[in-house]
Amino acid sequence: MERHFEKELNNLKATLEKMSRLAQESLAYATRALLEEDKALAEKTFLNERSINNLEIDIDHGVADFFALFQPVAIDLRFMLAIQKINNDLERIGDHCVNIAQSAISFVAYQQKTGLLELPKMVSIGQAMLHDACESFFTKNLQLARTVLETDDIIDELNRANTREAIQLVKNDKTSIEMALELLRISRNLERIGDLSTNIAEEVIFHVQARVVKHHADEHKNRAPVSEEKRHEA
Repeated sequence: MERHFEKELNNLKATLEKMSRLAQESLAYATRALLEEDKALAEKTFLNERSINNLEIDIDHGVADFFALFQPVAIDLRFMLAIQKINNDLERIGDHCVNIAQSAISFVAYQQKTGLLELPKMVSIGQAMLHDACESFFTKNLQLARTVLETDDIIDELNRANTREAIQLVKNDKTSIEMALELLRISRNLERIGDLSTNIAEEVIFHVQARVVKHHADEHKNRAPVSEEKRHEA
């Protein structure tokens, strides 16, 4: 039974890891489609989305079967709950990547283009947040998870800055309204990806430390990680 337990646990973890790689790929494709004005990259985002959706269903079924068969407790229970929530977060990230890709295609079609506001900075930060959040889960790296929590405020501020810049852009040129709206749509989707990456980082802390940091993450940013010995006691 123990061997089967570990096998199923590892299978779920491997499937989630594959899903996280696809989500990161989708974000890279979608944002490169914008920055490089390449519609073909946007199409790759749409293809990835199908795979992400299929993996979400596989993980949902796998988690349900795992609960029914093994009735996990303590740290294994937290691990399964984290997988369930991260699975949902990654699927939503895939949706936001599709939104970005669609807006990138629209942006490429405009003859007269403005600058990209603060979007290049947001892209870089959003990609780092998603990568670090996923990496922190698979390596149980609490410091990396806290870095994601700390970065969320930065991407939020860049989203607000984009709104201010877009308003000014429209004031200066009334014909740029549709283009400004597409840029704001991309900004909003990047901000949501930052939020979802933060959710994943919060699940890492929940899984490893049994601490719920949602809505008050600041209290735990500088908390020292627990020792391996303490983790095994959980």
